[in-house]
Amino acid sequence: MASSTSTPLSLSSILRQSASASSQCLSLPKLPLQPQAQSQNRAWKASMYCRKIVRDVAAMATGDIATKEVATEEPPTVEAETELPEIFETVQEAWNKVDDKYAVTSLGVAAVIALIGSSGLISAIDRLPLVPGVLELVGIGYTGWFAYKNLIFKPEREALIQKIKGIYSDVV
Repeated sequence: MASSTSTPLSLSSILRQSASASSQCLSLPKLPLQPQAQSQNRAWKASMYCRKIVRDVAAMATGDIATKEVATEEPPTVEAETELPEIFETVQEAWNKVDDKYAVTSLGVAAVIALIGSSGLISAIDRLPLVPGVLELVGIGYTGWFAYKNLIFKPEREALIQKIKGIYSDVV
């Protein structure tokens, strides 16, 4: 009980006691604080760089030659011309030929929505307990029937090849 009647502990004495009691704890060294002048110098450099970019963009937009001050700050860099691949050029030409761009865009959006919806429908059917097995059996049965009907005998196989060639020529 004598310990409970001792003098009140201050914060610094508590910290000293906890530091001496926990000799096994490791602490990281404190990082030195950045001097105010260094951070101001960094901010000044960043603002000067942004101003240089703005001047360059303005000069390129107006067609003026860059000022002598900008040229002396840094040596001029060689900019590599970036060209779009030919596919983008052909797509852009085809897009420029389209008369009803609203209808084409609507069809594209509808196709994306239908693709997402059908994907959701297929995944929902696949989660049903009995349906995937039944559909697999139906697929195996239809594949067997198709092979028996069109691939086993030579006259049916030739008729199938002629039919495929006819559809190919119609499409092309």
